[in-house]
Formats: sequence, structure tokens, C-alpha cells
Amino acid sequence: MNSFTDSFTINGITLTAQPICRQDEVLTPDALSFIAKLHRATTDRRQELLQARRTRRADIAAGADPRFLRETEHIRNDPSWRVAPPAPGLEDRRVEITGPVDKKMTINALNSGAKVWLADMEDSSTPTWRNVIKGQLNLTDALERRIDFTTEEGKDYKLKAGELPTMVVRPRGWHLPEKHMLIDGQPIAGGIVDFGLFFFHNARRLLAQGKGPYFYLPKIENHLEARLWNDIFILAQDLLGIPQGTIRATVLIETITAAFEMEEILYELRDHASGLNAGRWDYIFSLIKNFRTRGPRFVLPDRGQVTMTQPFMRAYTEQLVRACHKRGAMAIGGMAAAVPNRKDPEANANALEKVRADKTREANDGFDGSWVAHPDLVPVCREVFDGVLGSKPNQLDRLREDVTPDDRALINVAATTGTITEQGIRNNIEVGIRYIESWLRGNGAVAIHNLMEDAATAEISRSQLWQWIFARAITDQGEIISHEWVEELLDEEFARLERFDGDRFEDARDIFEEVTLSREFPSFLTLPAYARYLTEAREKATVEELAAA
Repeated sequence: MNSFTDSFTINGITLTAQPICRQDEVLTPDALSFIAKLHRATTDRRQELLQARRTRRADIAAGADPRFLRETEHIRNDPSWRVAPPAPGLEDRRVEITGPVDKKMTINALNSGAKVWLADMEDSSTPTWRNVIKGQLNLTDALERRIDFTTEEGKDYKLKAGELPTMVVRPRGWHLPEKHMLIDGQPIAGGIVDFGLFFFHNARRLLAQGKGPYFYLPKIENHLEARLWNDIFILAQDLLGIPQGTIRATVLIETITAAFEMEEILYELRDHASGLNAGRWDYIFSLIKNFRTRGPRFVLPDRGQVTMTQPFMRAYTEQLVRACHKRGAMAIGGMAAAVPNRKDPEANANALEKVRADKTREANDGFDGSWVAHPDLVPVCREVFDGVLGSKPNQLDRLREDVTPDDRALINVAATTGTITEQGIRNNIEVGIRYIESWLRGNGAVAIHNLMEDAATAEISRSQLWQWIFARAITDQGEIISHEWVEELLDEEFARLERFDGDRFEDARDIFEEVTLSREFPSFLTLPAYARYLTEAREKATVEELAAA
């Protein structure tokens, strides 16, 4: 390859990105052939399902509230079926740590003392070509215990001896393409790339280590999307000659429509299902996105006031635990946004207190474990769940039959308490722009005001602003939230940002305005951000990338 725009084709897949160091270890001819087979077997169905999402959103916008499905009532009423038993390494999930798959975060997570590491290729990772390939390399290197390194400053990062947390990989959602890998001129789904490469290179390695290939499935909106993943699992296992049922998947219930089909989702994946996770931040975003034009009944207060104790969020989590334990599946709690700050004792104590309260509520509600975003929070979460579980690995025996499935409670947003404030508007603007700026530089997770922000929390920020403007919502001071006022506040907040050499704030502002202030509502902010990054990345190949090629 002689230029940045050169491309080449291997086994039907055209690679358009500038190669990086060790790429050939990941994109082997056999691995690419495997990816191509998964793509060709599923691409038409994936497109049909994405169109079905758009149709469903249009129906909701037109006034059709989601309800439990009549056509799947027999599945919910059948007491005989259960999901597969917990797989090796997934029997005890009382504390799970999440994070991107760069070298430092990989080592820190695996040394954290958590039971499970969610290796995130989705919301906390910018899908640059370098991140996609390096992430795969880091996962394999970690499994082979050859990931240790020393920074330029002389700090050593080394995996500890002994057993490490079980690795569970989260691939990208169905909506995200991998534009650097094409078949017949069309991009392959990012989720197929992430899942397929990891499974191809590591499934047998994991089995030899006494565990297996395990995954978190994001952004699923209904049981038919779960069925597609299940068919992919069956095909992948067949292609590699791996026994059926080896794969395990935990589904994030992080869309409002999926909450009405939790048992059906488990049923579709039952031979591969491990559990459900309460993905709270994307769940809130999904609710706003789907009901954004439905008027005051669905307008939420400041993001910080939409806590897990609000009635519609309580209905969601309690019904999730009930659905899981009824079917023998694990119920995993969500992410508390607070992160510790070792430089600020007061802020640190406040974060630990908030996380402890959050995990105590989840443990008492019957969850089998929960997420944290920082190694310092692992002991807090473990202590809380130790106090409830004792010597038991989980709470699968706690069936929560006291909870009655109630589809109307899931969208009882009108019962939410709280107010919209000018500070809440300003905070949404600041978080949205700062997160997108970080994302454009390749960092998909960033701490802002002692809260961990990823794509999901940034989505809440921009979608709330869009909805408040559309609804002409009123603040606690009686101010109508208009397009013009938000623009004024945006100018003020942008002027306050701390700039630095090489920042992407101008680009971030353009994207933020596009996804927040336009008449049309982009379904995900990462789609226009990815398109912008890709265009500029092709024009600005770094010296490092060119040298690595």
C-alpha cells in the first residue's frame, strides 16, 4: 500500500483503513472468511430489523404506547422453560467492572478483584480502526498473559498472578457499521466484526482455560433481534466445530421496547442466555428518543433527578429481576455514574457513599451482581453483595413473585418528580460537547464533574435538550425552553471550555448542534460523529500509523 486511501481485498472483504502494527495477527485470511460468512448469512435480516425499529418509533410517536405482546403471551405463560445453567466463570457475578479495551484499562480491570470484566467495544470505546484492532490484540494478549508493559514515564503495568476475572466482551450494537471493512461495497456490522474476530481467535483458547466465549449484547430492541444473535451464535459454533451452547450472552435491557419483551428475549437465546442487565442510562435515553414528541406526559426533569427510585425506573428493575429469576437467568445491576477522585477526599467520600447506596438497593431488590466503572469501587460493591449473598454465589432462588408484571408502569413517566433547571440545561450542553470532543480524539469514556460519561449519558444530555425545546418545557423559574435560549446558553458554555492544543471542540460543537438543535433527530449521536471522524481520519493519517504500516 502506497497511500492512505489504498484498499485491498482478502476473502471477499475489502479493507480500506491504513494498516496498523500487528493487524495481520487479527485479520488473518481464515478470520476474514469467517466474518464474511457471518455477514452474508445475516445482513438482510439485520437491515430488516433496523427498518422495523424505525417503524416502531414512528408508531410510538403517533400515539401507540408499547404493551406486552399478545402473540408471545404463550411464552410468558409457559412455566416449563428455563435458560441454560450458569457457565463456568459466570456462577458468581456479584461485582463486574466495565471499561474500554486499551492496554492500561485492560490490566487495571483484570487486577481489580472483580468477578467479571466487561471488555467494552461499544459505548466506552471510539471505534477508530486503531481501537478496533488494538482492542482485539489486547484481549488475546491478556488471555495469553503477555500484555504487561512499561510506560514512557517508567510505570509498570502487569497482570497479577492467579485467577483473573471472567472476560465478557461487549460488541457494538446493530446500528453501528464498520466502515473500514466492506463486502460488495457495503460496510459490515460493527457487532459482527467485534464478536466474530474475538470468537474466532479466542473461543478454543477460553475453553482450554476452563471458561468460554461470553458476550454482552447491547441496544437490542425486541425478541426478534435476540433471535438474530442466537442464529449467529449457532452458525459461529458450527463453523468452528465448537459445541452448541458454549457461547453465553447477557442482554442489556437498555431500550424501552425491550423492557416489554424481557422473557421473550431470554426465550430466544435460552440455550445461550446467561442473564439480563439493567442498562439504566441507555434505557433513559431510549425512552426520551421514542416519546420525545408525545408532549408533557413524557418530559423528564434534569438528568441528575432521574434516579433509580423514580416509579418508572423501579418498575423496570423489579420486573427485570422477576423475569430473570423466573427463568433461571442472572439479573445484573447497572452502572452508578459516580466515580472516585483520589485527589479530592470530599468528592471521593461522596462518590463512595452514592455507589454504596445504589448497590445496596440493587442487592436488596434481588440482583445477583452489579457494575462499577473504577477499580476503587470494586470493594464497595463486593462488600454490599457479600452482605446479602453470604456464601451463596447468586440470588437465583429469590423469585420476586411479589412483583406483578405491569406494562403501563414501565411508561408511567408522568409520576416522575423533579424540575428542569437552567443549570440542568447548561450541564447537558457542557457534558454533550465535552464528551463528543473526547470521543473524536478516540476516548469513549471520560470523567466529568466526578461522573463517568459515555455515549449513553451524552445521549441523554442531547436528547433531553431536543425534547425540552420541542415541548416548550418550562424551568423551575418559569422560563420557556426555546431554541434561541438554548443557543445562547450554548454560546456561553462553549466560551467557558478549557481549550488545549489539538482539541476537537469546534468539531464537537458542530456535531452537538446537529444532533441537538436540528429539526430531525438522529437516532444515535455516534453515527454522525463516526462519519465525521472517518472522513477526517482518512485525511490526517498520523506519522505513527504510517510508520506502523
